Amino acid sequence: MPRVRITSLLFALLLPQVCMAVAEPNEPVVAGYVFSQDAALQPGQIDAQRLTRVNYAFANIKDGRMITGFAKDAENFALLTGLRKQNPALTVLVSVGGWLWSTDFSDVSLTPQSRRRFIQSVMEFLRRYDLDGLDIDWEYPGLAGAGHPFRREDGRNFTLLLKELRSQFDRETARSHRRLYLTIAAGASDEFLAHTEMKQVQRYVDTVNLMAYDYVEPGSEPLTGNHAPLFTDPADVRNYSGDASIRAFEKAGVPAAKLLLGMPFYGHVWGDVADVNHGYLQPGKAIPNAYAPYGTITSSMIGHGFTRYWDSAASVPYLFNPEKRIFVSYEDPESIAAKCHYVLIHKLGGVMFWEYSGDPAGKLLAAIHQSLQPGGSGGEKSR
Repeated sequence: MPRVRITSLLFALLLPQVCMAVAEPNEPVVAGYVFSQDAALQPGQIDAQRLTRVNYAFANIKDGRMITGFAKDAENFALLTGLRKQNPALTVLVSVGGWLWSTDFSDVSLTPQSRRRFIQSVMEFLRRYDLDGLDIDWEYPGLAGAGHPFRREDGRNFTLLLKELRSQFDRETARSHRRLYLTIAAGASDEFLAHTEMKQVQRYVDTVNLMAYDYVEPGSEPLTGNHAPLFTDPADVRNYSGDASIRAFEKAGVPAAKLLLGMPFYGHVWGDVADVNHGYLQPGKAIPNAYAPYGTITSSMIGHGFTRYWDSAASVPYLFNPEKRIFVSYEDPESIAAKCHYVLIHKLGGVMFWEYSGDPAGKLLAAIHQSLQPGGSGGEKSR
């Protein structure tokens, strides 16, 4: 834990809270990202009973301080925190950054003064909106991401930012007797691990939300493939999977109990794919609407010229439409069950998903809920 100068009495009061902040969860975490942008959330839209944590995306950074990102944020925070009446165990965190808003992280984390300014704004933000903590979504330390400024020392400064946030959270917990959560969204790649100090980082965070999806995407990869496989398919020489990423993060020093396996509530769509091997591992191109929420897949693809296939090696499904020459990699209840079973047998901290609105009928969330229950079904084989 961070070293802070406190009296022995304060230390005695603080220690139980600090230990609580890093304790392994008794039940799997189900963390759902909610990305409503400028839309107002509606009563009944979020199923509070099947979530343990909401990560509201995204807050932004301006002049070194965390600020709201969208017009309806205050209204949406009020609705989300009100869900605690339905589920007192529900926690509501705000996620800051993301793929497009990670521009200022390198500057924010650079010096003690810049980190202090940012952390002060975080504390004010959490108090103002009655939130339970912060999720840092820096994409990515030491890397350009979507074209953001970055520095060689980002990895070290990332650790320091999290260490100082944890110290401030612990002091606030000692004062208020209310636990504050600190989490990060982590890229599921060797590059992310090479530019961060995960063995140190894990000491200061409650969970590492592993983004085990987008391994391949239309436009960035010449071949189609599973964008969120549980296991590596030997037929795909690119050699990637959620299982491989989990093992890499554990090797880097992150305990299994702090890892949340990420799941996509959307699919990726490739066009101009030849009718060979049902379109799998074939050349393909990016097309309009290449990002397909699960609700769109079930309403306009399955049963409408698309045939579902199951990759037993990877434990995920895909679709192919030979007439339209379209290939779709996605998640469904069967693959969700397999991943949840993996979480249980490998004693991971739980699951997270991006993002809630992709599954308006709640079929994927229901599969998560059922599969994580004692005796819940799951189709994954242990490896």
